[in-house]
Parts: sequence; structure tokens; C-alpha cells
Amino acid sequence: MCPKPDAMPPHSYTIELLDPAKHRREEFDCGVEILNEYLKRRANQEMKAFAAACYVIVPDDDPRRIAGYYTLSATSIGLTQLPETLRKKLPRYDQLGAVLVGRLARDMAFASERIGEKLLLSALLRSFRESRQIGAVAVLVDAKDEAASGFYQRFGFLPLEGSRLYLPMKEVPKWNPMAAEG
Repeated sequence: MCPKPDAMPPHSYTIELLDPAKHRREEFDCGVEILNEYLKRRANQEMKAFAAACYVIVPDDDPRRIAGYYTLSATSIGLTQLPETLRKKLPRYDQLGAVLVGRLARDMAFASERIGEKLLLSALLRSFRESRQIGAVAVLVDAKDEAASGFYQRFGFLPLEGSRLYLPMKEVPKWNPMAAEG
């Protein structure tokens, strides 16, 4: 079946660390002002302070345009916060390492391109690979609303407390098969 003449072909994308000298942050608009402002004003500062890593997804045909972003940072989770079925397979430390996907947003102009899914799968792959180097038992997210919670739950995230959800690290290869490759 041929595409409609007025239909745009989907973009191909690259995900890379935010580079303020390269990426055009000012034109990013995901529709949520706090997420827009984070990218424009705070992401670079947090990267310089080693508080978070910010990854952007850019179209290959316009590598300065930011279609979306996510942040990763190290965190911990209390052993008693996890369900007993998971707890019994883990070391008995009070706190265990985890990876926090702190922010995840896509520009509204790319709404039909499944950018959120691409970003989350990239975040899961990076988290899994790093967990083998530094130790992390889960990926954590804080859903900003019910729609975000539903999005994460479609990828196997489970409710933890409040708006926080988690995905056990051992489950990541089910959602991103590239994680199983190494």
C-alpha cells in the first residue's frame, strides 16, 4: 500500500547526551511548562553538577532539533518498600541501588512518532547496562498524573507508593531485548 502523497514519512532518530552548544532547547515545547523549563534552564546545570544525565532524541535530518528528552540519576530504594516476592531474592541491605528516570517528555510536534516509547526504551537499556557496572535493582519513575502512570504500566512498571512506580531490573530485557545482548 502506498503512503498518502501528503503523509510525511516517519523520521529516523538518534539519542545522545544533551549538548547545549548544539541542541536548540529554546524551541522545545511538550505542553508542560515545568518540563519545558527544566530542559531550557536546569538540565545543563544538573549535568555539570553530576546530579543527572539528560539525553535528547533528535531527528537525523535535523540533529539540532530536540524531539524529546529524559533524565537518569542514581537513587536508592528501601528494601522494605519492595514487595516480598522481590525482597526475598535480594541482599538484606536497608537501601539498594536504583536508577531514577526523573523526567521524560516529547515535543508536541512529534506526537505521532512514538517518541515517549523510544525514550523509555532507551532509558531502560541505559539503566540495565549501567546496573551491571554499579548495581541497581530497579528502575524508578514518578508519574506526574494518571496518563503517565498508565504509560509506564504498559511497560511493566508496578505501583510502589504514591505516584512512584518501579520496574525490577531483571524485567528490563523483556521490554528492551537489546538489554539481554549485553
